Amino acid sequence: MGRKDESLSEEEKEKRMKEFVKKNEVEIKKYGMFRNYDDSRRYLMEHPHLACEDTANYLVVWCINLQMEEKTELMAHIAHQTICMQFILELAKQLERDPRSCISAFFHRIQQAEPEYKKAFQDELDGFKDRVTKRAKQKMEELIKEAEEEERQERLGPGGLDPIEVMESLPEELQKCFESQDIELLQKTIEKMKPEDAAYHMKRCVDSGLWVPDAKAAK
Repeated sequence: MGRKDESLSEEEKEKRMKEFVKKNEVEIKKYGMFRNYDDSRRYLMEHPHLACEDTANYLVVWCINLQMEEKTELMAHIAHQTICMQFILELAKQLERDPRSCISAFFHRIQQAEPEYKKAFQDELDGFKDRVTKRAKQKMEELIKEAEEEERQERLGPGGLDPIEVMESLPEELQKCFESQDIELLQKTIEKMKPEDAAYHMKRCVDSGLWVPDAKAAK
């Protein structure tokens, strides 16, 4: 199965994974919720088609989503099942066999409690949880930035400027005029400024929508 995968393009792999998940999502999630090796082994032996990269990839994404939802305890549990699946796949590569034929062999190894193998498993699990936590934090930051950018785009005035950014860049006396919405004070303030400075700031106010030159017409 692994060698066939290597010949697929990324687009084909993604399409195949979507089809696999559509058919097997309930079964994958059930496997993810088991809490001991015997149950996991028995379930995978009954559903050997789950022993594949698509299942492992789905579990990784599930872990990241759980961490983003701050369901850390559940993430840690699913992470354990994810590493079990990854170890089965790794064993299959080492033995050059189909992962389905390595299910029983992996659980036999892990339950024999060989210190080195147990440590390697625990180290990989700890490292995986750490990577999931970092990726979840990164994705949350990306989502926040996207949301902020969408809000900013919605705010942009007729000249493509952000009214908040323009407001913050105005001289303090002009800011007070807009905060108080005092047109008379605004006119007096502009008269005191250098003509080029006043023109520069007022053009930015118009382009950001802070100031509508003909308010009655705009309404």
